Amino acid sequence: MKAKITIKDIAKELGVSTSTVSRALNDSPEIGEETRKKIKAFADLYHYKPNMLALKLRNNKTMVIGVIIPEIVHHFFSQVISGIEKIANGRDYNVMICLSNESYEKEKLNMKMMANGSVDGLLVSISKETLEIGDFSHFNALDDYNIPLVLFDRVSAEIDCDQVVVDDVGGAYKATQHLLDVGCQDIVILTTPDHVTVGALRTKGFMKALEDNKRAYSERDVLKISDKEDSTAQIMQFLFEREQLPDAIVAVNEIYGAIAMKVCKERGYQIPEEVSVICFTDGLISAFSSPAMSTVAQHGITMGEQAAELLLDRILKKNGEAKNYEKKVISTDLKLRESTKKLTRSIEVK
Repeated sequence: MKAKITIKDIAKELGVSTSTVSRALNDSPEIGEETRKKIKAFADLYHYKPNMLALKLRNNKTMVIGVIIPEIVHHFFSQVISGIEKIANGRDYNVMICLSNESYEKEKLNMKMMANGSVDGLLVSISKETLEIGDFSHFNALDDYNIPLVLFDRVSAEIDCDQVVVDDVGGAYKATQHLLDVGCQDIVILTTPDHVTVGALRTKGFMKALEDNKRAYSERDVLKISDKEDSTAQIMQFLFEREQLPDAIVAVNEIYGAIAMKVCKERGYQIPEEVSVICFTDGLISAFSSPAMSTVAQHGITMGEQAAELLLDRILKKNGEAKNYEKKVISTDLKLRESTKKLTRSIEVK
């Protein structure tokens, strides 16, 4: 087995100092571009790999970031994790993932475990139960551990940290406007209770689109679905106890959208001829439903990448630098499929 090449070997071969090699490999602007390219090319040629144990000891870091998500089966969160891992691994960091299972206590337990020297920083999407209770003291306690925090997707204004969110208002506005553009008259929304921030914001975008088009709406056009009761039963009762079935449905996730299509089809209604359906989350459920569902694409990979970049940058400058927190907003796009009527005129959906 060949001996591993070291920074000292590279420095000796190229006639530069070990500090120059180290800075070049870390893309330091202090090293000229030509020298950086030469050092990196040599390192790649001989398959140089940094000594991670030495790096951890020298920097007093674990080289691990923690991620806490509400659930793993959700397509959107799996996409976010892909983005996080891409950035983290590219900067020699590993990722530790925990699930809150939408539980306040589980979320607290995970954070306590990770903050006890296991990770250098945390990425968290807040559980529904935490949002409902409204107690964020376990997040604010991270300051005592000097652990940087970035929230993504489900966030709270009561927590001081960097945040990355989807343009939920804009996404719902685009979805509702598309339904209006194809001639839908009676549009409803299947959403979450108001304490779940993403659902509340998507409901706001839905209402704004109707207002801007001078369309009347009322609370009877909004179903706030409780996780504590059967979702299918709630959706069925909402749709079929109305005076007439709505001709269009906006769902704040693809599960609600799929359930709505299923119950409509079971009652003999044609999609999209009689009912158009559009949902958030461009995942496998929407892609392989029958008919395939139109969606609001949230770009989870991009969210994960930006959240990881914010956290790793915060880890590097956490010692003494001012905490000028950032909030990044990821724009949405519509992916139109067979579950909504075709546009009667050419409209660019961005």
